[in-house]
Amino acid sequence: MIKNIKWLVLVSLSFVACNNEDAVAPIEEAVSAGSANFSKYVALGDSFAAGYSDGALFKAGQEGSYVNILSQQFSVAGGGAFTTPFMADNIGGLLLGGNAIVGTRLYFNAATSSPVPVSGTPTTEITNHLTGPFSNLGIPGAKSYHLVAPGYGNVAGVVPGLSNPYYVRFASSSTSTVLGDAMAQAPTFFSLWIGGNDVLGYATSGGSGVNQTGNMDPRTYGSSDISDPSVFASVYNTLITNLTANGAKGVVANLPYVSTLPYFTTVPYNPVPLTAEVAAQLNAGYATYNGGLQFAASNGLITAAEATKRTITFAAGANAVVMVDSYLTDLTGYRIPSYRQATSADLLVLTSRSFIGTTVGGDPRYVNGVSVPLEDKWVLSKNEIDETKTATDAYNISIKAIADAKGLAFVDTKVIMDQLSSTGVVSNSFTITSAYVTGGAFSLDGVHPSPRGYALIANAFSAAINTKYSSTLKKVDLSLYRILYPASL
Repeated sequence: MIKNIKWLVLVSLSFVACNNEDAVAPIEEAVSAGSANFSKYVALGDSFAAGYSDGALFKAGQEGSYVNILSQQFSVAGGGAFTTPFMADNIGGLLLGGNAIVGTRLYFNAATSSPVPVSGTPTTEITNHLTGPFSNLGIPGAKSYHLVAPGYGNVAGVVPGLSNPYYVRFASSSTSTVLGDAMAQAPTFFSLWIGGNDVLGYATSGGSGVNQTGNMDPRTYGSSDISDPSVFASVYNTLITNLTANGAKGVVANLPYVSTLPYFTTVPYNPVPLTAEVAAQLNAGYATYNGGLQFAASNGLITAAEATKRTITFAAGANAVVMVDSYLTDLTGYRIPSYRQATSADLLVLTSRSFIGTTVGGDPRYVNGVSVPLEDKWVLSKNEIDETKTATDAYNISIKAIADAKGLAFVDTKVIMDQLSSTGVVSNSFTITSAYVTGGAFSLDGVHPSPRGYALIANAFSAAINTKYSSTLKKVDLSLYRILYPASL
């Protein structure tokens, strides 16, 4: 009898499987929050939380931010409404009193094989204040200490660079703090990913402390110096202590090395092709400089090794650019400048690709990066790279320590970035990497993720939450997210 019953069940199942009209859809397992409570989710962070992409903040980018994707995952596990201070358009850019203070987003122009700004005029006026509260408190350009700085959303501070125009749009008051606006919402769950800008401004300026795109560059509001790790640790402790004070759980992330971003890895150190004839002419031009180095070495002013390091020589084929290096021994008292050629240990910033090879005043004798050395702002030297890594390592120690102490979910974005910049990350049967334009993970500004990159981040955050709180959040399908935004949205 038992055998007959089993046979009848198998026949029944086979019939259902073969009858398409009557097939029963599989029942999906309910998504659980586990020990987390997503009913009031608040996200704090910088441009990554905001959804900044292609050199601008715009509505479609905000909709695809990793925190917005997370909120959608939370919604099926008891999550409540998630609000975002949306921009007024998909053009990007900001206005202050009708005047543009931040430019429009980029798109890839296939005809020129280069990123160019979209046409149109920004319509997001920062004095048109939005009424909150807002769940997404990601502020483009924010450093760690900006989240606890009163007045960071004061419109009067925008022109002198003392406040942030993105926060001005929706700050609860002219004296409010980002942390205060978060706490006022009594969050039950939070995400915090902050600290990238604490070294990014220094790095994108080539360690010179000078913003190449002007004072309104949203990546570098305020000082471009590297934040003191002790200040970072204190601020981070303040943020987490407040956010968890009422029992809220959360997820935090550490920081990758900014030097692994496409902004620093796209332009090769040796992009100068020369003929033998031109190389010989350049060698003759640098003969006096090289002779000065030998003089300095023979008189004990520098070591023979440094003289060799600073000696400039060209040959037929690909050649390294000539650069200024402030870390070299100062010989200006002997009228010997601090020049050397770049090596693979140096990183040229993305914007240098349109500058190297241009002439000064149209004079073909003075070629930038060749006969005219590149200024510090165009190159992140090995010494400067080491400084950013040292600071990032210190920040990450603080982040992990307090995450462990408070029992928070932890996302190791440094490991993810290392994978993107080496083997790539495989998901949904394809591989994405950090390669500029073609890799799929980053947008055209070389710093911020593409839509697919943000989806990858969201999956990393949900996985960490699942691990820590026994939640069962589902990953999103990366193939459903585009690599680049088109000119028109």
